[in-house]
Amino acid sequence: MQRKQLFLKLNPWLSLRTLSAEIVVVNDKIARMSHSPAPQFGAIIIGDEILSGKRQDKHLPKLIELLAARGCTLSWAEYVGDERTRLTEVLRRAVAGNDIVFSFGGIGATPDDHTRQCTAAALDVALQPHPQAQALITQRMQEMAAEKGEAFAPQRPDNMQRLQMGVLPAGAQIIPNPFNRIPGFSCRGARGAWLHCVPGFPVMAWPMVEWVLDTQYSHLFEQAAWLEKSIIVFGGMEAALTPLMVALEKSHEGIKVFSLPSVDHPEYGRHIGLGVKGTPEAVGRAYPALLAGLHTFDVKLGPELVRS
Repeated sequence: MQRKQLFLKLNPWLSLRTLSAEIVVVNDKIARMSHSPAPQFGAIIIGDEILSGKRQDKHLPKLIELLAARGCTLSWAEYVGDERTRLTEVLRRAVAGNDIVFSFGGIGATPDDHTRQCTAAALDVALQPHPQAQALITQRMQEMAAEKGEAFAPQRPDNMQRLQMGVLPAGAQIIPNPFNRIPGFSCRGARGAWLHCVPGFPVMAWPMVEWVLDTQYSHLFEQAAWLEKSIIVFGGMEAALTPLMVALEKSHEGIKVFSLPSVDHPEYGRHIGLGVKGTPEAVGRAYPALLAGLHTFDVKLGPELVRS
């Protein structure tokens, strides 16, 4: 019942019958995906303004934070500009498997917004008016007119243009926007991938991402605790330490070994951060082996670092 209450709070335009039907559809799709490889979370950040440096991306660190708070991790991320051919190819790759992908930006109705069109092309489906989305956009336009003390003019060119934000890929489901009602949308790929498209504005995008995570993917939360354990190594060379790293990954299934060299760290100076990550149990077995291996080298060991 908690999920229904949250959904109704953010979606007051939906009847309980519509709500129940949509949840059944989503849960059925998730169940059919249960026999596929475990989905990974991915991110696509869209916009020439990011690539040109006019704006600094805030979505990547925030998505990592939102996932970590739920016991999940981000597996990959990609930046792409406002060029249709390249964006379509990026989206096509994103929906080719069974990943869960969040796309930020480009869902508006100006000439440099292409996410809706490119998503449709990537999925090989048509764009079509989405009744719920257009009803929400109309409601928002009515509110804006009332705030200005004006009569709502639905046929006015700017209002007609705003309705284009409700022309979505066939089969899309809307993502509620608690900030101004203009929804995002979700589409499913042929092999089970989900692509969730939200605006580029953080004040809108981040609550929408949280809603998607909490209503559709709570079954993935805290599936396995994750731990990183590393140590600062002074006087070592990555090339010399690589055989140890390779041997650890071969002998300890389920862990990843990482090496983060630094030449000018403000506290440690030149060093290598060498560690292992995985489930606490796997790390608990692999990390002592890492330390034992390091003691065979002519290196000095510094502080240990733990991240979960």
